[in-house]
Amino acid sequence: MVVWSSMNRLLCNIRQKSNAAQIIQRCMSGHKKMTIEPSRWQWHKFKDMLHMYAVVGMVPCLLVAGYCNLFIGPAQLTEIPEGYTPKHWEYHQHPITRFIARYFQTSYQQEYEKYMHFLYEEDEKSKLRLLTQAIKDKMSERHDYQAWYYTPITAKFHRQTRQFSEETKPVIGENSPE
Repeated sequence: MVVWSSMNRLLCNIRQKSNAAQIIQRCMSGHKKMTIEPSRWQWHKFKDMLHMYAVVGMVPCLLVAGYCNLFIGPAQLTEIPEGYTPKHWEYHQHPITRFIARYFQTSYQQEYEKYMHFLYEEDEKSKLRLLTQAIKDKMSERHDYQAWYYTPITAKFHRQTRQFSEETKPVIGENSPE
């Protein structure tokens, strides 16, 4: 039995070497052939996970959209009561769009104020840059070595030390040992 299987393997290898275009096959007990090919397990696993997460994500979205369209419906245009200011999300017609505008988006007024703050900050930065350049120009014009970040040393502690030394210093000639 061992002899026949080793001869069969040898003949199969000779056939494979003679025909290079033939698909690689492993000869098993006589008539059965197993084609050797790359594994497709990772591809199948990827497709399964993709389909599962698509279904997990899409089914709830479709259910919510269907519920909103069937039971809630689009908003009706009515007159605004006296003294009432509509919120920014109340201008949208579809309920899902209103939900997104209310909880996830900023209002137009808030966007405008953020933009105005951005312009104010940029204006302040440009003013500081101009002031810095003016200071550097004056420093180079006057050959000044002190910059606007120069902090002089306070003389408070120097005065205290001098006063203490004057108080404790003996006067010459007063207590001389004669």
